[in-house]
Amino acid sequence: QVQLVESGGGLVQAGGSLRLSCAASGRTSSIYAMGWFRRAPGKEREFVARITWSGGSTYYAESVKGRFTISRDSAKNTVYLQMNSLKPEDTAVYYCASRSGPGPAFTTTGYGYWGQGTQVTVSS
Repeated sequence: QVQLVESGGGLVQAGGSLRLSCAASGRTSSIYAMGWFRRAPGKEREFVARITWSGGSTYYAESVKGRFTISRDSAKNTVYLQMNSLKPEDTAVYYCASRSGPGPAFTTTGYGYWGQGTQVTVSS
């Protein structure tokens, strides 16, 4: 019902920046919020950030607060993740996800649709 496609991942040196994009299609009118999660090798998928579609309210994981910025362009059905001051521990596959209603932002359970992921590798 909602299709999500991430882009913008790549290899960057520690301290550098990347901007991820996630384009949504399908029943985009159902989107209440979009979020970013990541999965590092050997780790569980963890919450990064989310933004509500209407009000633009943001919420961040403590590990990225002050370094990452989530934003959205509702007209383009696109959410972005600006990542600054990247650290090697930020290396992961980053996924965007959408949800149709409110709930805990940091859990995966409320997000009904997921993108395929984009690799972010931060070298030291």
